[in-house]
Amino acid sequence: MTRSVPLFIEGRFVDSEASEWIDVTNPATDEVIARAPVTTDDEMARAIASAKAAQKDWAQVPVSDRARYVMRYQALLKEHHDDIARILAEETGKTFADAKGDVWRGIEVVEHAMGVPTHMLGETMEQVARNVDTTSWRHPLGVCAGITPFNFPAMIPLWMYPLAVACGNSFVLKPSEQDPLTPVRLAELWVEAGFPEGLLQVVHGRKEQVDTLLTHPDIKAISFVGSPTVGQHIYRTGTHHLKRVQCMVGAKNHTIVMPDANKEQALNALVGASCGAAGQRCMAISVAVFVGEETRGWVEDLKAAFEQIRPGSSDDPDAAFGPLISRGAKERVERILGTVEAEGGRLLLDGRGYEVSGYPDGYWVGPTLVDNVTAEMTCYQEEIFGPVLNVVHVDTLDDAIEFVNANAYGNGTSIFTDSGAAARKYRHETEVGQVGVNLPIPVPLPFFSFTGGKGSFYGDLHAYGKDAVRFYTETRTVIERWFESDIPDGHGPNMTINLG
Repeated sequence: MTRSVPLFIEGRFVDSEASEWIDVTNPATDEVIARAPVTTDDEMARAIASAKAAQKDWAQVPVSDRARYVMRYQALLKEHHDDIARILAEETGKTFADAKGDVWRGIEVVEHAMGVPTHMLGETMEQVARNVDTTSWRHPLGVCAGITPFNFPAMIPLWMYPLAVACGNSFVLKPSEQDPLTPVRLAELWVEAGFPEGLLQVVHGRKEQVDTLLTHPDIKAISFVGSPTVGQHIYRTGTHHLKRVQCMVGAKNHTIVMPDANKEQALNALVGASCGAAGQRCMAISVAVFVGEETRGWVEDLKAAFEQIRPGSSDDPDAAFGPLISRGAKERVERILGTVEAEGGRLLLDGRGYEVSGYPDGYWVGPTLVDNVTAEMTCYQEEIFGPVLNVVHVDTLDDAIEFVNANAYGNGTSIFTDSGAAARKYRHETEVGQVGVNLPIPVPLPFFSFTGGKGSFYGDLHAYGKDAVRFYTETRTVIERWFESDIPDGHGPNMTINLG
């Protein structure tokens, strides 16, 4: 019997009264493993009202006590790390190792949230004028909400609600309808950690449920990770309703390979960064820019490296990556690859039609390498979100920088070189928010912020790190003046009988 995904509202897991349900499918088998409800209007209203009521009391809890709740939650996430990863692997198709990495990167952000007392410190200046002192304080916003994508169902929710709650807010999470089982498991551990009821709500659905969060007057801030089209709708609608919004959206990430680079390290990095997680990550390297005539001969070696990896099921220890998330995702990747040769590219390795033994119905795409790509080609213009690497050739580093900066997105980029001067020039002149040197995927650890830019981000304050604390709080400034003439003299009450 197919299991039903519960809602987590008003402090408990409940079966939805929804009339419409969404199938949750194992991407490796095409089998329906669960069904998620399209949350009703009444259930959405109850979730938000519960979050609002809970936040009022939670904001009065000392920040050190809030940090201790997060510490307990972090310990439980570590204890159940493999259990969460198994659920995640089943509903996403990720390899078990990749699923464990998804969970771990989320745990790292929770560890950052444990330091919330330090993160919430304000500023003070004494004697800004005669007998006048000024202090700034960080206060929670109220009810915040998060809308998260399919590709990291543990990590990205954990980017959001633990820190938002640690800052004194409550939170309504709307995870992807394609893999809701992992967020539900995260919520179960949240209950076990002992958080007061109502601080976290988990609802499911589609655009209608998202729009409820975007327009409801009690939602004060929205965090989103997903596609540019949806992100634009969320940013415009949320800000139109005077909410604070952060949207991390699309990407087209480039790696520059200089002729003085360590060849083996650079090529191995390109394979993992483009095909890891089946290319379904916003920080995947989807474009390799080879600089100079010498590096043109490296492409055949890159092809040989690609031929050494293959997709497979989550329990296959030799699989480099899993299937795509859905049949529609597979068809989209194959459609884009079908345009390559007609537009002048060379399919050195074509992953269309890939078959995995024992899994004939999985959404498989094999490792794919496309050479002679230009900026006008469909495979470059669109974010493929599959195990595909586009290869571009340019003459100089200046040409590479110009090529990267001409792209609308600015999420991540990297350069492989032995030249410190080339590395400095690249990180200084490239218009991308996150830059790696001799490493392929420059995702910062949580004590920094995830700083994608240009068309990859809508908003002013980024995810996790110091930016996230600022996003989930508002600054209140207190200016005080006290007059020395008002100081009591300390003599106490006069007990003498007045005789005259």
